[in-house]
Amino acid sequence: HVQLVESGGGLVQPGGSLRLSCAFSGYTYSRNCMGWFRQAPGKERERVAHIIRNGGGTIYADSLKGRFTISQDNAKNTVYLQINSLKPEDTAVYYCATCDRNYWGQGTQVTVS
Repeated sequence: HVQLVESGGGLVQPGGSLRLSCAFSGYTYSRNCMGWFRQAPGKERERVAHIIRNGGGTIYADSLKGRFTISQDNAKNTVYLQINSLKPEDTAVYYCATCDRNYWGQGTQVTVS
Protein backbone atom coordinates (compact mmCIF):
# COMPACT_ATOMS: atom_id res chain seq x y z
CA HIS A 1 0.00 0.00 0.00
CA VAL A 2 1.68 3.19 -1.20
CA GLN A 3 1.21 6.30 0.88
CA LEU A 4 2.49 9.82 0.29
CA VAL A 5 1.81 12.47 2.90
CA GLU A 6 2.70 16.12 2.33
CA SER A 7 3.13 18.72 5.05
CA GLY A 8 4.60 22.14 5.55
CA GLY A 9 2.22 24.35 3.62
CA GLY A 10 0.64 27.48 5.01
CA LEU A 11 0.10 31.20 4.65
CA VAL A 12 3.27 33.14 3.93
CA GLN A 13 4.00 36.76 3.09
CA PRO A 14 5.64 37.57 -0.24
CA GLY A 15 9.39 37.13 0.02
CA GLY A 16 9.10 34.42 2.64
CA SER A 17 10.18 30.80 2.51
CA LEU A 18 8.67 27.41 3.10
CA ARG A 19 9.92 23.86 3.19
CA LEU A 20 7.43 21.24 2.14
CA SER A 21 7.89 17.61 3.13
CA CYS A 22 6.61 14.43 1.55
CA ALA A 23 6.87 11.26 3.59
CA PHE A 24 6.24 8.11 1.61
CA SER A 25 5.90 4.43 2.35
CA GLY A 26 5.14 1.24 0.52
CA TYR A 27 6.89 2.42 -2.64
CA THR A 28 9.98 0.91 -4.15
CA TYR A 29 11.65 4.25 -4.50
CA SER A 30 15.02 2.69 -5.07
CA ARG A 31 14.13 2.08 -8.69
CA ASN A 32 12.50 5.36 -9.43
CA CYS A 33 12.06 9.01 -8.59
CA MET A 34 9.73 11.37 -6.81
CA GLY A 35 8.36 14.69 -7.93
CA TRP A 36 6.61 17.82 -6.73
CA PHE A 37 3.73 19.28 -8.68
CA ARG A 38 1.44 22.21 -8.06
CA GLN A 39 -1.97 23.35 -9.13
CA ALA A 40 -3.05 26.95 -8.87
CA PRO A 41 -6.73 27.94 -8.88
CA GLY A 42 -8.13 27.72 -12.39
CA LYS A 43 -4.92 26.32 -13.83
CA GLU A 44 -3.67 22.93 -14.85
CA ARG A 45 -1.40 20.94 -12.60
CA GLU A 46 2.25 21.54 -13.45
CA ARG A 47 5.46 19.79 -12.55
CA VAL A 48 7.79 21.72 -10.28
CA ALA A 49 10.73 19.36 -9.92
CA HIS A 50 11.73 15.77 -9.53
CA ILE A 51 14.61 13.90 -7.94
CA ILE A 52 16.18 10.54 -8.67
CA ARG A 53 16.74 8.32 -5.67
CA ASN A 54 20.06 6.88 -6.82
CA GLY A 55 22.49 9.71 -7.30
CA GLY A 56 20.10 12.48 -6.35
CA GLY A 57 19.88 13.96 -9.82
CA THR A 58 17.30 16.72 -10.09
CA ILE A 59 15.27 18.37 -12.82
CA TYR A 60 13.28 21.57 -12.50
CA ALA A 61 10.63 23.20 -14.60
CA ASP A 62 12.41 25.86 -16.65
CA SER A 63 10.14 28.64 -15.41
CA LEU A 64 10.79 27.77 -11.76
CA LYS A 65 14.54 27.37 -11.63
CA GLY A 66 16.32 29.34 -8.96
CA ARG A 67 13.78 29.62 -6.16
CA PHE A 68 12.87 25.96 -5.76
CA THR A 69 15.12 23.24 -4.42
CA ILE A 70 14.15 19.59 -4.23
CA SER A 71 16.06 17.27 -1.93
CA GLN A 72 15.69 13.92 -0.22
CA ASP A 73 16.50 12.07 2.96
CA ASN A 74 16.65 8.44 1.92
CA ALA A 75 16.90 7.20 5.50
CA LYS A 76 13.59 8.91 6.31
CA ASN A 77 11.88 8.14 3.00
CA THR A 78 11.15 11.83 2.70
CA VAL A 79 11.43 14.27 -0.16
CA TYR A 80 11.53 18.02 0.43
CA LEU A 81 10.77 21.13 -1.56
CA GLN A 82 12.36 24.35 -0.38
CA ILE A 83 10.72 27.46 -1.81
CA ASN A 84 12.39 30.83 -1.35
CA SER A 85 11.35 34.36 -2.27
CA LEU A 86 7.73 33.32 -2.44
CA LYS A 87 5.45 35.25 -4.76
CA PRO A 88 1.66 35.52 -4.84
CA GLU A 89 1.68 33.50 -8.07
CA ASP A 90 3.19 30.58 -6.14
CA THR A 91 -0.16 30.18 -4.41
CA ALA A 92 -1.30 26.65 -5.19
CA VAL A 93 -1.88 23.21 -3.81
CA TYR A 94 1.45 21.40 -3.87
CA TYR A 95 1.47 17.66 -4.40
CA CYS A 96 4.17 15.08 -4.26
CA ALA A 97 3.88 12.07 -6.51
CA THR A 98 5.86 9.27 -7.99
CA CYS A 99 7.42 10.36 -11.26
CA ASP A 100 5.25 7.92 -13.18
CA ARG A 101 2.30 9.81 -11.62
CA ASN A 102 0.69 6.59 -10.44
CA TYR A 103 0.68 7.64 -6.79
CA TRP A 104 -0.17 11.02 -5.31
CA GLY A 105 -0.34 12.63 -1.93
CA GLN A 106 -3.35 14.60 -0.77
CA GLY A 107 -1.64 17.94 -1.33
CA THR A 108 -0.69 20.82 0.92
CA GLN A 109 -1.95 24.37 0.41
CA VAL A 110 0.55 27.17 -0.01
CA THR A 111 -0.90 30.68 0.06
CA VAL A 112 1.30 33.71 -0.50
CA SER A 113 -0.39 36.93 0.51
